[in-house]
Amino acid sequence: MSTAEEQQEQRRQWFREHWQRGVAFNAFAGLEVHQWDEQGVVMRLPYRSELSAHDGIFHGGVVAAVIDTCASGAVMAGHDYRKGSRLTTISLSVQYFSVAPGEDLRAVGTCLRRGKSVHYGEVRMYGWDSDKLVAGGQVAVSIVGERPGLEPISDSGAVG
Repeated sequence: MSTAEEQQEQRRQWFREHWQRGVAFNAFAGLEVHQWDEQGVVMRLPYRSELSAHDGIFHGGVVAAVIDTCASGAVMAGHDYRKGSRLTTISLSVQYFSVAPGEDLRAVGTCLRRGKSVHYGEVRMYGWDSDKLVAGGQVAVSIVGERPGLEPISDSGAVG
C-alpha cells in the first residue's frame, strides 16, 4: 500500500473511532460501529430507557439522529480525504414505518452519490433481532475544508 493509501486508511479509521467514541451523543447512546468501509456502514443502537419516548420504544428524534450519523458515516467511510474532512449535514429526511419494541436497532447506511463537495447517503433501520423495518432516511452533507485538529492530505499523500 502506498503512503497516500496508508494515510487515507488511517484517516478512515480515525473517523470510525471518532463516530463511535468521539461524538458525545453517539457515545452516550452507546452506538456501536459494526462495519465501516467503502460499501457502507452498519451501526447498532442498543435499547435503553433513557433513549425512549414510551416504554420499549425509541424516541423518534433519537432514530433521526442515528440516521444522520449513519448516513454521514457511510459518506466518510469511503471518502477521499484529499478533498477535505469537515462534514456538515445540510439536509435530513426521515420516514418512520414501524416500531420494534424493546429491540436494539441496526442502521445500515450507504453513500448514494459523491459530488465535488456535496454527498448523499441513505439509511434503513431495522430491529436487531426481528429485521423489522423501522425507519429510513436520506441525508445530504457538505465536506469542505479540514476538520479542526486534522492536517490535510495532499494529492501526493504527504500531510502538509
